[in-house]
Amino acid sequence: MSTSGPGRPPATAHLEQRTSADRRSLILALALISGFMVVEVVVALLANSLVLLADAGHMLADAGALLGALWAIRLAARPVSQRWSYGLKRAEILSAALNGLTLVVVGAIVLVEAVQRLINPVAVAGVDLLAVAVLGVLVSGIATRILSRADRSSLNVEAAFQHILTDAGGFLATAAAAVLILATGFRQADSIASLVVVGLMAYAAWGLLRRSGRILLEGTPEDIDIEAVGARLLTAHVHVLGVHDVHAWLVTSNLPAISAHVVVEDSCFGDGHAAQILDDLQAALIGAFDVEHSTLQLEVPKHAAHEVGSH
Repeated sequence: MSTSGPGRPPATAHLEQRTSADRRSLILALALISGFMVVEVVVALLANSLVLLADAGHMLADAGALLGALWAIRLAARPVSQRWSYGLKRAEILSAALNGLTLVVVGAIVLVEAVQRLINPVAVAGVDLLAVAVLGVLVSGIATRILSRADRSSLNVEAAFQHILTDAGGFLATAAAAVLILATGFRQADSIASLVVVGLMAYAAWGLLRRSGRILLEGTPEDIDIEAVGARLLTAHVHVLGVHDVHAWLVTSNLPAISAHVVVEDSCFGDGHAAQILDDLQAALIGAFDVEHSTLQLEVPKHAAHEVGSH
């Protein structure tokens, strides 16, 4: 038997408003990042700066991340169908995973070039580097502020936010490298700052790939304890005799689901208790774990003797 929370038009309207607000935030951040990326590439080539090219490559990945996030939001808003029974809500998780992978790829490219320049340093225009870095801190700071107001509980939005946040940190490292170059002439500062950017990319990528991978592989949500779910179902109604085959997973961000087999007394199917038990079990899951989508199979004790596919 399957249960799910009743339709709530006010909540749906709120979700649509939140999604619309997230879309506007992403578009505004995309405009800022794209415009500054063009400026940064031009200056990086003129100043012969690897760290600026590294940041520009990262910002290209950022622009792609923001576009991907917008695309994923559009797909996730599509209604369910016979072919896609959950709709395309996991498009947001795929987008987050792709964002993590782009960080890995860009970081690897920058890492190789940075090591080469550490061994064979080249001249860098410190004044140009500092000017762009300061402007970059301002632009990425504004974009970060914009996205911080979006719904970051969505892994899709969080992925875009992490891209921009690492940019802000990268520009701070770039500014420090520029000051060091101007003050001491230490050319390797540019490459060292690039390695800092690589570290920031790796940290953000690991978080995104770990969280998106957990959802795509249908791992148990971090805030749900399977044993606690079974124990709560077992005590939710006096006629419940046992609980087994309990599973919990995330369809997408903020959409947990639970399934379980619940053993009840034989008499419940004859005296009308089954429907009430189902209501009580769902209420227990909502109250204890805030899970509104549950699929619960009620069965009599003897069913376990010939049940197949238990896991």
